[in-house]
Amino acid sequence: MTDPKPFAGKLALVTGASRGIGAATAEALALAGAHVILVARTAKALEEVEERIHAAGGSATIAPLDLTDSAGIGKLATAIAERWSVLDVLVLNAAMLGSLTPVEHIDSAEFGRLLQLNLVANQALIAAFNPLLRGADKAEVVAVTSSVGATPRAFWGAYGASKAALETLLGAYADENEHGEKLRVHIVDPGATRTRMRQLAFPGEEPDSVKPPEVVAKAIIERILGDAATGGRIRVEV
Repeated sequence: MTDPKPFAGKLALVTGASRGIGAATAEALALAGAHVILVARTAKALEEVEERIHAAGGSATIAPLDLTDSAGIGKLATAIAERWSVLDVLVLNAAMLGSLTPVEHIDSAEFGRLLQLNLVANQALIAAFNPLLRGADKAEVVAVTSSVGATPRAFWGAYGASKAALETLLGAYADENEHGEKLRVHIVDPGATRTRMRQLAFPGEEPDSVKPPEVVAKAIIERILGDAATGGRIRVEV
């Protein structure tokens, strides 16, 4: 019989948890028994996700935070370490799309903000939470990427570059921890998914023509519960 609460007693942290793939993944983890720390900028939106989790019988804690604030990430890690001894699951989902434009027209200020959130913040999160991850019996780190991180596409240079760099960063982290066999890294390309970012990128697309975030959340849960080797990359299809 399949365990209905495979994450019972586990602690998970999900960034970009106020909507879309982040919210769906947080809710799926909570439904599976984890206590989930919800991280995003907007407190009100996080509270709505928290309410849904509690209504479904799960547990969660909101942590409103601008992830471009590296000092704030350190403070969050310290606060969590004071309450919990380990972190079992870290889902790196938060990201910004930026402007879709030719490479020569990329605005340097916007590009800097994009790299700060999509890349630098994720390294800061790994650095801050690495001690708690290493304390877990088995830790899982999931990074949400994009197809343009592996296959360049016209006008997607800025966003694609940030995701390509993220994949390289997480690949190195996986390789560095492979020998211990206690920490695995998973790189997940969600594919076409019904999110706000997708709507911004494809404003003329019918939302119902692409899969909902819950499909990606389910794939992430299955990946974590499976026996895949660390550092692998998957694409979620319908």
